[in-house]
Parts: sequence; structure tokens; C-alpha cells
Amino acid sequence: MKKTLSLLSICILLNAQDTQELLKQAKEYEKANDYKNAMLIYKKLANVETIEFPKEEEVKIVKEKKIVEKKEVTPLKNGLNSFDDKETKSTIEQMLESSFDIYAYQENYFFPISYDTKSKEDRKRNEAKFQLSIKKPIIHDFFGFDETFYFGYTQTSWWQIYDDSSPFRETNYKPEVFVTVPYGKKDETALKGFKAGFLHESNGQSEEKSRSWNRIYLETYFQYKHLFVVPKVWYRLKEDKDSDDNHDIDDYLGYGDLTLMYPYKDHTFKLLLRNNLKSSDNRSYGQLDWTFPFFGSKNTFGHIQISSGYGESLIDYNEDITRINFGISLSR
Repeated sequence: MKKTLSLLSICILLNAQDTQELLKQAKEYEKANDYKNAMLIYKKLANVETIEFPKEEEVKIVKEKKIVEKKEVTPLKNGLNSFDDKETKSTIEQMLESSFDIYAYQENYFFPISYDTKSKEDRKRNEAKFQLSIKKPIIHDFFGFDETFYFGYTQTSWWQIYDDSSPFRETNYKPEVFVTVPYGKKDETALKGFKAGFLHESNGQSEEKSRSWNRIYLETYFQYKHLFVVPKVWYRLKEDKDSDDNHDIDDYLGYGDLTLMYPYKDHTFKLLLRNNLKSSDNRSYGQLDWTFPFFGSKNTFGHIQISSGYGESLIDYNEDITRINFGISLSR
């Protein structure tokens, strides 16, 4: 009679897929001549005296049970008539569950303290700033490069919450369409991928306060150990002189930027640098973001942002502003 399984054996019996992943990982270590880590995995598996993998039917039942537990239960769904084909059934379920497959894009944050170091006549120095940013995948691997097409939307608002009427002083809207293309395999090259897209940005105001521009851009992603380097270049699409309400925006924002990202344990550091690369009338912008654990939460983070230079917002693209922000971030 077989001996009583250890706790590790029970875990593996309940999750056979994890065992296969461990074996696969050990073989990858061997191919990379990393025998130390490979032996650690084999030693871990050797502690299991008997491994009995569940039958295919049992695995299917467990998987289906997990999927049901994760999805939101829709009462109407239980009373639906049966369908002959799986495609129609899947479509109906998407309609009932409102499945949009929307993901966080840029940072989503709220700063109740956004302090301008210089006083201005048209606003209080302290206000609130928040950003909402989402993306929706559209098509994957259409051209066979493992690429993914997305629709993205980012909205950044500056809110005079401490004023009597609490008006929204400025809101920048940035819808875009872009594609990401991975490059190379793990640990083979520092270049990890490309991103290209079309971006519209405007502030939705009228007359003299109206600001807008359109551009196409290209980003490349590099990784050196824990450091991620993301250079970005763009080209502004020309507009009619009569409708161009910020014709000199290139003189202040230039033609690209550079982002450096460094994750360290539960902390992330992000530095954005921009310069118009002109010897005369040189103008630049820098922004440093630091996110850190927020009272033990796994999906909410403390967030400190410090920025200085030209182009923080469209309404102030030609103003040199230094701002200090404190708040929370829901994504990073």
C-alpha cells in the first residue's frame, strides 16, 4: 500500500500543471548550463515519493470549476436556451457579462495635493490632479509578427478642488491607436520590442484656450538588467494655419522623449526627460515618479510625482512650471 503523501505531494496532485511547468523550467536551466537551479528543482520534485496525475476528465472539471468561480455570476445566463454552436453561445455570454477586456494603460492616479511652486493669477497654487488611462486590444497576430493592435485612451485633469466653485481648470484628452511588436527571445538581446501609433491630444476648450495636435510616433523598448530604457520619437501632422491654435508647440516639446524605468522590490522609479534640442531657446521638461507600497495593499500604491519644465499640460505648454504631487496610484 502506498505511503501517505506529503503536503508537497498533495499540492502537486491538485495542480499537475505546476509539476509540468517545474520540469520544463528545470530543462531550460540545463540548456542554459545553469545546473545549480536545475538541481534545486529536481531535488524539490524528488521529495515527492508518489505522484499520481489526475485523469483528463478530472482536470477538465477542476479547470471549469475555477473559471466559474472567477467569473461574475449572471442570473439570466442560467435560464438561457441551449445553442447548437459554441460561437453563438460565447457571443451571448459576452453580451450578458459585459466583457470588454479593458486593461490599465498608463498610470491611473489621484493626487489630492498638486502644488505649483509659482503663484499665478488664474488659479490657486494647490489643486488636485488625476489621470485615467485604459487600453483595449483589437487584433492580435494579424500579420504574423505576434503583434497586437490596441485602442488607448488617457485623460489627465487639473481640478481646482480648493477653490469655492471647484472648477476643472484643464483636461487633456488623448485617444490613440497603436501596435506593439515583440522582438527577440528571453535574454538574447537588450532590444525587447517596438510600439508605433497615432495620437490625438486636445483640451476640449474653445477660442483662445483651445489646444490640440496630432502626431505619429515610434517607441523602442530596451532592458539592461532591472533598468528599462524607452526612447520615443514623433512627427507632428501638419494643420491649416487658420485652425492651428498652438503652431509653435514643437519649439517647447521637441520631437521626442526618453523614459527610464527601474523597479526595485515593491518600489518603482520612472524618469521622463524631454528637450527641444535647440541651442538657442533651449527648453526641456523632466518628471520623476515614485510608487511604493500603500498600507500593505497589492493593487493600490503611494505615489509621489515631481515635474519641472515646459509642456506639463496643453494649456501651459509654453509655461515653465514646477509641480510637486502627492497621492495614490491604482496602476503603474
